[in-house]
Amino acid sequence: MLPTLDEEGALQDIYSRIPIEKLKNRGYSTRVVVVDGGSTDNTVSIAEELGCEVIQQWGEGKGAGMRQGFKKFLEVGDDELVMLDCDGTYHPEEITRLLDSIPKNGIVIGDRLHGNLHSNAMTSTNWIGNQLLTWLAVALHGKPIYDLCSGFWAFSRNAIERLQLNSMRFEIEAEMYTSCAHRDIPIAHVPITYSKRVGEAKLGSIKDGTSIARKLIIRRIFPTPHEER
Repeated sequence: MLPTLDEEGALQDIYSRIPIEKLKNRGYSTRVVVVDGGSTDNTVSIAEELGCEVIQQWGEGKGAGMRQGFKKFLEVGDDELVMLDCDGTYHPEEITRLLDSIPKNGIVIGDRLHGNLHSNAMTSTNWIGNQLLTWLAVALHGKPIYDLCSGFWAFSRNAIERLQLNSMRFEIEAEMYTSCAHRDIPIAHVPITYSKRVGEAKLGSIKDGTSIARKLIIRRIFPTPHEER
């Protein structure tokens, strides 16, 4: 699953690097689903030309798109799902490593902060922010996690069925973590490679960091969302 919003510069390269043949040789039947958040460039047309399944999400924000992608995943009956941001920062070649590391009925998170973090991939402000948010998450919820804001996750079907989410924007990863902590969903961590993104960043350091921290605090007080849309 590739969440997109104006990612015409990276999508084709990301798609070409997905190890589809390698996965096929391991017995996987693979679908590539692009969940688009209202791109105004050529992202959707490129996805269609590549043969991807395209979901035009019904709400604004990454969280809304991911939740819609999860719903579709459960409807079609697939067994495992890999999600990575489609901005060129993550390396699709590492998908097999994440799949191999999914714990039973659990989730695996690609860990940038203890992996191969390229020198120009993350600003010092974002690095510090990620460290602080990850520390806050563990302090509030107790379950170990090493990179809260990673955009590279792999899920078992059982884990997705048990997640309780209502996030609309970039706080979705934080809410997935809190749901794992509250519902005792196993989490594993795999060090990954992280490169400089293609195009302009969409995650705002202060505003979005504050939203993520707020979500962590709210889920500590109210572990279950009041409304799942």
